[in-house]
Amino acid sequence: MQMEELAKRVRSADPAMGLRAVGALHRLAEQVEALSVARARDQGWTWEQIGDALGMSRQSVHAKYGK
Repeated sequence: MQMEELAKRVRSADPAMGLRAVGALHRLAEQVEALSVARARDQGWTWEQIGDALGMSRQSVHAKYGK
């Protein structure tokens, strides 16, 4: 989804459009988080450092992204 389309949906008075926009934002945030965690690990960050940056426990971050 293009950013312009997403912005249009967020501003819409139609709840269905707004909720679809929320779903798209959640998916985008998950993608950015996964990419950022991978980069942090590549740069030697510990699970604790990543968890602190995300406001999560190291165990939660490791369970979600550890392989």
